[in-house]
Amino acid sequence: MTESGQFPLLEQINDAADVRQLDHDQLDQLADELRAFLIQSVGQTGGHLASGLGTVELTIALHHVFNTPTDCLVWDVGHQSYPHKILTGRRERMGSLRLLGGLAGFPKRDESPYDTFGVGHSSTSISAALGMAIAARHAEDEGEGESKKAVAIIGDGAMTAGMAFEALNHAGSLDANLLVILNDNDMSISPNVGGLSNYLARVLSSKLYVTAKEGSKKVLSQIPNMWEIAKRAEEHVKGMVVPGTLFEELGFNYIGPIDGHNMDTLVKTLQNLKSLKGPQFLHIVTKKGKGFKPAEENPCAFHGVGAYDPDTGEALSRPTTGKPGQQTPTYTRVFGDWICDMAAKDPQLMGITPAMREGSGMVEFSEQYPDRYFDVGIAEQHSVTLAAGMACENLKPVVAIYSTFLQRAYDQLIHDVALQNLPVMFAIDRAGLVGPDGPTHAGTFDLSYLRCVPNMVVMAPADEAECRKMLTTGFEHNGPSAVR
Repeated sequence: MTESGQFPLLEQINDAADVRQLDHDQLDQLADELRAFLIQSVGQTGGHLASGLGTVELTIALHHVFNTPTDCLVWDVGHQSYPHKILTGRRERMGSLRLLGGLAGFPKRDESPYDTFGVGHSSTSISAALGMAIAARHAEDEGEGESKKAVAIIGDGAMTAGMAFEALNHAGSLDANLLVILNDNDMSISPNVGGLSNYLARVLSSKLYVTAKEGSKKVLSQIPNMWEIAKRAEEHVKGMVVPGTLFEELGFNYIGPIDGHNMDTLVKTLQNLKSLKGPQFLHIVTKKGKGFKPAEENPCAFHGVGAYDPDTGEALSRPTTGKPGQQTPTYTRVFGDWICDMAAKDPQLMGITPAMREGSGMVEFSEQYPDRYFDVGIAEQHSVTLAAGMACENLKPVVAIYSTFLQRAYDQLIHDVALQNLPVMFAIDRAGLVGPDGPTHAGTFDLSYLRCVPNMVVMAPADEAECRKMLTTGFEHNGPSAVR
């Protein structure tokens, strides 16, 4: 895949144990080589690029500090896990990424012991890592295992899902040794990322500070009201420079935000956090697409890509066309055109999607009808019940959603829409096999799980013209419908 000797340090890394043997001053060199390899590798195979480029330093720091795979790393979704795959013995197989019999595009338990949890759907990492932390605590209590850590790495997009906050709420009430790392690449808190914030993160996570804090707690708790005053003073000082009040209230020790591309700060902070007990929360800020100018300038376009020129970012393959100069429309495009046309005719039409605007073909609709477009984030359950509420008040909602993601809202589909026979139409994208994205994203169950739901009309078009007609039929139907 690459010429031997092109990445001298990276080629010495056979698995994560080799990363732990590196001197601290070699880590930045490894980051440069890993980023360059990733750009070259994904350029040949296609796949998820921008997210992984943003987690290069974090991935190296995690494997350098923690004893993986004994310590469990749980990557949320898995878009950001390519650097992890490369450092854990799969570098030479990256040419088979997302091919039949090759490497999966997401972490997969039977692919490597370093992939501690299989993912594909968003916002599962904190729940899974908490389960692993509880298991580790139980093993320690029974004298059956060595001390181990569980780490969940979750992106800011995945934090829009209720499941993430359900897990945070539970974890904060336990004494399990869980570290949650929020990879924030929206740059919304960038003014706080600098020398002061990085310094405070190292201080507040240090063993000296924690020991002094616990000692003060014992002393001041003997004096009426003094510990509460001291605690509030600490929270006030931290609150002036960090946005961690929510996570502190949930029971976590919040550290950050820190620069997720500063290797020195990352390593020292992770080393400090590794020694702490109980639920810890580290907030890092990264740049999506870091190190590859086309991806930095347009991270959305480089989230998932086909093969491209590593020097320019220009796509190497083009979609097949029908007539010369005319691109064959996909079903997604047919839906995107239809919803704009129908919205022009019917002012009651509302478009809803759970963070799949581009994937479900709703970009044009969102621009033409911003007041009638609702991106609810990665919150599939909410998207369906939101549509049900709209339908109760005579609006006509259209929920654009992938088949595999609709599975996450099955209860709402039955309880809130179907049993009330509400006119909600589901435009189900990615129905059937999806190839490279693998089994977690295949739309293979919707026919089975929809046909047994009362009042539901299910349609599957044979061609583009029939797709438009079925979308119109489903929209006009006075009850729940689905067009696959």
